[in-house]
Amino acid sequence: MAEPEFTATGVRIGKRLRSLTRAGQVRINDGRVELLTSYGSEIDSAPVQAVRASRPWFAPEDRALADLNGNRYLLTLGDHDPAPGEPGPPAASRFIEAVRRAAGRR
Repeated sequence: MAEPEFTATGVRIGKRLRSLTRAGQVRINDGRVELLTSYGSEIDSAPVQAVRASRPWFAPEDRALADLNGNRYLLTLGDHDPAPGEPGPPAASRFIEAVRRAAGRR
């Protein structure tokens, strides 16, 4: 199995005002964006070309929006990249860039 293009753990995933998980995972793997619970069960997934990722207005740096299959999810990732070798979620800006890069958009 190929190494995922992007992986973030410990991600809070919400839909509207409802929190779906506080320690979920976000992966870009084999041309798909996957949102997973802390137990590894799938919340939602879609081909990377069909996913729109952006930053919400007036939100902290650690937040990103992801539109998958007509559903909008609010992702709370780390506000800065962890030091090399240190655990922790990557920054939201890295997720947005990884979605654009995987979809062939710049």
